[in-house]
Amino acid sequence: MADFIQTTNTRSAVRDLSVPIANITTFDALVQDIIDTNPFGCTAYVEQGVTIDPVVRSKEAYDAKIVYENLEADTVGDLSVRVASVTAFGTAAAHVMADGDLATAIGGTPSRNTAKDTFSCRLKCHDPNGEIYYVTLSRSKVRISSYADDAIRTTVEAWADGIPELS
Repeated sequence: MADFIQTTNTRSAVRDLSVPIANITTFDALVQDIIDTNPFGCTAYVEQGVTIDPVVRSKEAYDAKIVYENLEADTVGDLSVRVASVTAFGTAAAHVMADGDLATAIGGTPSRNTAKDTFSCRLKCHDPNGEIYYVTLSRSKVRISSYADDAIRTTVEAWADGIPELS
């Protein structure tokens, strides 16, 4: 029987944020700023004949939380609406909030619980050394994964140190 032979030595690192990122607008602006300004010094590369930008959105998930309360202010139900884009996040939440039949079925009045909303965006990054690694931002953490060169962690960490929302 053949053995598995280790071919790479990849790492991951996480930073827990002392205060969650305030809202979807701040979160999306932070993600877009990384893509636009490329603070990690990533480089474009070619994959299957297609040029890939240095930093791209790889996977996203956005959860809007909606609570239903009765006239006594008791919670009678709650919903999470999970979508794959920031645009869909606001639109889907608004549609759920406006759905009178759903509110009647649940037996309460809907309100947004934005403190419980969750956001996550994984960025695929191509380091000048040729490595592809990921930086995943969520409302409460920043994770670097699939990197081998510690210089990548050092670069991302130095950048994060300069971002007040990521302290």
